[in-house]
Amino acid sequence: MNSSPFLQALPMAFLAAVSLSASYVQAQDYVVPENTPAHIKRAVESDNRSEQQVARDAGRLPAEVLTLADLNEGDHVAEISTFGQYYTPMLVEAVGPTGKVEMYDMPYLAAFSDGNVGKAGQAFADANENAEYHIVHYSEINFPSGLDAVYNVLYYHDLQGLEVDTAEMNSKVFSALKSGGKYVIVDHLAEDGSGWRDSTTIHRIGKEAIIDEITAAGFTLLLDSDILANPEDDRSAMVFSPGMRGGTDRAVLIFQKPR
Repeated sequence: MNSSPFLQALPMAFLAAVSLSASYVQAQDYVVPENTPAHIKRAVESDNRSEQQVARDAGRLPAEVLTLADLNEGDHVAEISTFGQYYTPMLVEAVGPTGKVEMYDMPYLAAFSDGNVGKAGQAFADANENAEYHIVHYSEINFPSGLDAVYNVLYYHDLQGLEVDTAEMNSKVFSALKSGGKYVIVDHLAEDGSGWRDSTTIHRIGKEAIIDEITAAGFTLLLDSDILANPEDDRSAMVFSPGMRGGTDRAVLIFQKPR
């Protein structure tokens, strides 16, 4: 694993992402839609979110995504790749004290910045009674049973380059979810039909690769939403390129474990 060119390149990509997220501010303000459920509206508008996180809302539409995902108070959910903690504070706030958020980071992510990424994840969990932080390679991940949902936002495309067996991981997600539970995927789109081709270079993936793999695990595709679509993105640029932050053409896919 340590000799993988992809893994060696990831710290640079990570630092680029952090730098861009710190400096990039959407030109327009974000307004939570009027029909947003109260617990999601409360989460998105929470004072516990940083200015840096809030600045990214117009490009990520968190209230719309969480509403489509049918996130409810009291839900027990898992979040894959919590570094940066964009969605994590909103999930914790939205599920409330009767719910719980399981946070999962890979060891290489937790080790970034002299271990400060992992320390930040643990500190967040320590400060929120309804959160628990886990550092584990996703090939060895074990979820608690009876989950209401699993979220993988902007990270599915990285799994193959990290030598994660996605078929095995998706099978574990399926087993951990309740009947009717949701598997929520948001990711940067590559050219149609390209599969995993661009995943380790420009950090994009063909939507069909995600759908084929997850439905093969037994899931039903419940929703294929275009709310984060951007027809002006030709899907050829590296997602960390200047000006691309929050502007990529993204898939929002919601899968369900059959009832």
